[in-house]
Amino acid sequence: MNEMTLKYGCNPNQKPSRVFMQDGEDLPIQVLNGKPGYINLLDALNGWQLVSELKRETSLPAATSFKHVSPAGAAVGLPLTDVLRKIYWVDDLKEDLSPLACAYARARGADRMSSFGDFISLSDVCDEDTARLIKREVSDGVIAPGYTQEALEILRSKKKGNYVVLQMDPSYRPQELERKMVYGITFEQGRQNLVIDDDFLKNVVTKNKDLPKAAIRDIKISLITLKYTQSNSVCFVKDGQAIGIGAGQQSRVHCTRLAGSKADNWYLRQSEKVLNLPFRKDIGRADRDNAIDVYIGEWPEDVLGEGAWQRVFTERPAEFTKEEKRAWLDTMEGVTLGSDAFFPFSDNIDRAYKSGVKYVAEPGGSIRDDLVIERCDDYGMVMVFTGIRLFHH
Repeated sequence: MNEMTLKYGCNPNQKPSRVFMQDGEDLPIQVLNGKPGYINLLDALNGWQLVSELKRETSLPAATSFKHVSPAGAAVGLPLTDVLRKIYWVDDLKEDLSPLACAYARARGADRMSSFGDFISLSDVCDEDTARLIKREVSDGVIAPGYTQEALEILRSKKKGNYVVLQMDPSYRPQELERKMVYGITFEQGRQNLVIDDDFLKNVVTKNKDLPKAAIRDIKISLITLKYTQSNSVCFVKDGQAIGIGAGQQSRVHCTRLAGSKADNWYLRQSEKVLNLPFRKDIGRADRDNAIDVYIGEWPEDVLGEGAWQRVFTERPAEFTKEEKRAWLDTMEGVTLGSDAFFPFSDNIDRAYKSGVKYVAEPGGSIRDDLVIERCDDYGMVMVFTGIRLFHH
């Protein structure tokens, strides 16, 4: 099949809509279930590239959770700790989840608010564990290189049989030139086929030059994630997964603040105060996520006030004070920060430090590089200059 007709484009008034191959070849995707939309396919194809590259560079199964053509989360398939199982709401599932299921639990779980209604990309054949995890989440669809029969049956039963299931041809290689049209004008450029490997990370510019293997892996995850994130963007990573992505901001420090606040929320959810929140048994995962987000945010009274807490909790929790949150966040360490372009001011490094950042990767090239490096040295951080910008639009 060389062409696929869609219901509409980005919005219902944008008709007609289709995707097709200009060279006359068959599309590299098959629709196994449901009817994908225009934005679904944009998410699927960007996400597929991201997880394929993560798999290539880490040799681990990878997953990403996309919303509006940027990843809300991305991860590789490392085992889950008991705490992560609990904050990702998978502690009721079997303990030995497959590596691919662990990758998706991490990708979905880091920023569950943003992942609500996501489109999922998987690097490996979707197995039963992963399908069961996907089935219980609010999601638009999934793309993978294949599905076991059990997994396919589970996914086809989701959303009253309308869940989108796409199969990607892993052997597909696009042409070297890519085009898109804006306001009747065609833009053409070479594909962004930059390989982010160990050689990409050799220029350590700080006094501290100690880059352990886990940090190298996490830097790769951050930069590959940014390669498919709307710019400006930064990405915080820890233990094989993105924990905060700041996408599409005009100011870089606002990207860093946004991503840092998401990373902080991810870590705050692991505190005893949040782990032990007394939720009512009839409160679902999405409503719990919303309540936690408010509880650890700036206006906790919205969920702790009289008449509000009774809708969510069996008893009123004690407030998580600003001082208690700061004390907990001060224990976060070993975090990696990647940026798709240089940091123009050292305020980005100051903000990163507050979220436990130890390792930083950015292109370099600012007239203030010396000040940014000096601030990293002040904090004992390791900074890599990659020399290559990773804008994505």
